[in-house]
Amino acid sequence: MELELPAEAHEQIAALSASGDARADVSDWTGAISKYNEAWKIIPEPKNEWEASIWVLAAIADACFFSGYFESALDALRYALLCPGGMANPFLHLRLGQCALEKGLLEEAAEHLARAYMLEGAKIFQAENSKYFDFLKTKMLPPPSGHW
Repeated sequence: MELELPAEAHEQIAALSASGDARADVSDWTGAISKYNEAWKIIPEPKNEWEASIWVLAAIADACFFSGYFESALDALRYALLCPGGMANPFLHLRLGQCALEKGLLEEAAEHLARAYMLEGAKIFQAENSKYFDFLKTKMLPPPSGHW
């Protein structure tokens, strides 16, 4: 069962997230993280029961990833997987795999990059540094077609 946020909370979270997005658009990662964290505080407990938690945590993790705060990104992403729809979200797996690789957690990196690939295909890697897809290709057999 998916819970729906009260309208006022939803509006506050959306506004703070938009403010965070505007900061992220100009690579103000610290400012973005601050706004996303404000939005996170508004989500009621237990936070893992709300779909809004996924997009706020994904935004926090994304800003942390681009800031080089890989441990913080890992924490946010691991929790996001526990939220409604989290395990089926290819972006969460992509960023989790990338952060795990950056931290030298090779098994976790391979698992989540493979999940991202299985959910979304090679296109999820197109806008990313090629090192992540190259790493994944060393951990998986190519598809039957032979074309990644």
